[in-house]
Amino acid sequence: MISPDARAGGMGDAGAASSPDVNSIHWNPAKMTFNEKKIGIGISYTPWLRALVPDINLAYVSAFSKLGDGNQALSGSLRFFSLGNIDFTDVDGNNIGQFNPSEFALDGSYSRKLGENFSGGVSLRFIHSNLTGGIAVPGSNTQTKAGNSVAADGSGYFQKEIELSGKDAVFSAGFNISNIGSKITYSETGTKDFIPINLRIGPALKIKLNEYNDLTFLADFHKLLVPTPPVYSDQVVDGEYLILAGKDPEVGVPQGIFQSFGDAPGGGKEELREINICGGMEYWYDKQFAFRAGYFYEHATKGNRKYFTLGAGLRYNVFGLDFAYLIPTEQRNPLENTLRFTLSFDFEALGGGGDDGGE
Repeated sequence: MISPDARAGGMGDAGAASSPDVNSIHWNPAKMTFNEKKIGIGISYTPWLRALVPDINLAYVSAFSKLGDGNQALSGSLRFFSLGNIDFTDVDGNNIGQFNPSEFALDGSYSRKLGENFSGGVSLRFIHSNLTGGIAVPGSNTQTKAGNSVAADGSGYFQKEIELSGKDAVFSAGFNISNIGSKITYSETGTKDFIPINLRIGPALKIKLNEYNDLTFLADFHKLLVPTPPVYSDQVVDGEYLILAGKDPEVGVPQGIFQSFGDAPGGGKEELREINICGGMEYWYDKQFAFRAGYFYEHATKGNRKYFTLGAGLRYNVFGLDFAYLIPTEQRNPLENTLRFTLSFDFEALGGGGDDGGE
């Protein structure tokens, strides 16, 4: 759920319908077939929650290659999240060990054009989450373990050249349902939790102002497709607390996905609060220099992440460099001073294929 690359990070974490780039496998794998490049690789790094601790970070490597006539593409990525050094204690505060929790996700994706203006994509993902290092819970027989899960994404992308007020433009729209996969557990007790199945959908409009200037506006809407916790009463029947409002969250993955659209205890009003909204703009000069800005909104009762983003990009021959800066709307926010960096390589340019910048 955390944006891994600096380009989307500079546009409010929006990316369902942005022009394809090497990091599209995260936002919408179906976009890869519309990438004007044939092959590329990207490396991203994000120090996370710097205002709280100095040793949490997210590293991301992605790559893609178009096949044959360019109507198909393969892509892959590795996402590694280090949570820094953690001190474990018992209920009395006594130190019982140290560990450096980490997680990684390994992705592979295939996308194909299904028409002149539309493409589809699928991804498979292996998730490994080691949060405890196998430490035993003091005073009980519970043994912890690393959590593993497998998941899949399904995505679609539409792109069409149009004319807008006498200017050439490109309208695009995309969707991605990501992390459709098995539940995950961190102990031998059998308790399993949903992984963050997520629906992302959004449009984008790129306007070619003239030969040297391009301007893009885009927006994303996304929602977790997992059960919302209900409101329980104090009454216990057959060992279970009665549900006052909402629905039973202990369901299978398929039912949980469909149930997520109507199970909020507060009804339709709360369901709308579960939709995060983000959007931004991207300006390119001569396909070499970019400026980006955006905003991310999450309701106060659903996480309360609200922040502006700024970003910039540079393309020079084989290399591309992007960075983004996150500005929370509140002071003393743990997300303040968040920076993202992405270095990309256009291997096609090595063979004299030229550079289109920003695509």
